[in-house]
Amino acid sequence: MTTLQQIELTCPVCESHFRSQAVVSTNSFGGKRTDFHERAAGTQPLPYLVHMCNRCGYTGAERDFTDEADVSPMLREHVWTELAPQIAQTAKPTVLGSEKYEAAAKVAEWQGMEPRHVADLLLRAAWCCVDEGDVEAERFFRRKAAWAFERALDGFDGVAAEERAVLTYLVGELWRRVGDASQAKRWFDQVPQEVTDAATQQWVIDAARQQRDCPREWFG
Repeated sequence: MTTLQQIELTCPVCESHFRSQAVVSTNSFGGKRTDFHERAAGTQPLPYLVHMCNRCGYTGAERDFTDEADVSPMLREHVWTELAPQIAQTAKPTVLGSEKYEAAAKVAEWQGMEPRHVADLLLRAAWCCVDEGDVEAERFFRRKAAWAFERALDGFDGVAAEERAVLTYLVGELWRRVGDASQAKRWFDQVPQEVTDAATQQWVIDAARQQRDCPREWFG
């Protein structure tokens, strides 16, 4: 089960004090989906791993609400002009996990974070959409995550050599789930070229072949 607790946060953009819920503990079951989405018993933890200021919309992990948060004048301007109006127009008592991760990805981009970090946030937004039952938004975020992972792989410096095969596979799996078979095949076919240690990474070669030729939902 996922256990939550209330925490007190101070927004580094607008200095508002607000309460949020954070994950104390959780447990997964049934393994990971083929896009690495872990499932938990009961309440899903993902929406509670990021926090959104209910005044200006600034969003991030708990550490992003400390004195060490990177808040430049440009970031403040983006938050006030792009995120705050959305908060003002929304009367919902609870913000969806996918909405929080989308906002966190925007904040990360405004902070100049690496594409890999932005991609991870967008992928989590897609995972949240699965739990929210929003297929259209799920596809939207999977595409955006795939593009961000592609940028990370193109940059080389942002991805360690031993991680390139896994991320190449993941891009293929994202395109497969979107329904773009040709894009998926192209990325799955590249996986063997990115492997740095055949002994420990044979599983990713097998996974890419599996999802290219005869897709299934779960890893073993």
